[in-house]
Amino acid sequence: MAVNRKAFHEYHIEEQIEAGIALSGTEIKSIRNGRATIGEAYARMINGELWVVGMHISPYEQAGVYYQHDPVRSRKLLVHRSQLLEISRRVSQKGYTIVPLRLVLRNGRAKLDIGIGRGKRDYDKREALAERDSKRQIEQALRRRE
Repeated sequence: MAVNRKAFHEYHIEEQIEAGIALSGTEIKSIRNGRATIGEAYARMINGELWVVGMHISPYEQAGVYYQHDPVRSRKLLVHRSQLLEISRRVSQKGYTIVPLRLVLRNGRAKLDIGIGRGKRDYDKREALAERDSKRQIEQALRRRE
């Protein structure tokens, strides 16, 4: 449904975890219509719970005025207690953060894949871009030879 491409460019993702999302009825309908973005979203620990902040889910057009949701409200993420403890332990280390990677529908339920990552430095980003460009040039050269 939605992919945070910037996350893989900005962070070294070390671990990925699937989390459920506590949603209202109009929010899940908007997600099923493909009206959600996670580009500016981030996750954080608040009072021992995991929340996603900044995820935008557009209002559902067929719902009445009184049934609409706030498009950018914070939403609780649902994970197992052991995973929550592991996430909080990892994030307490310096330089680690929780990044939303992709929003998908699995068996009719909205799931948010989150990653625990460490921020990349500028030289890491340049190195990754150079590596990707060199691979692309090699593939093009091999295709021309054939």
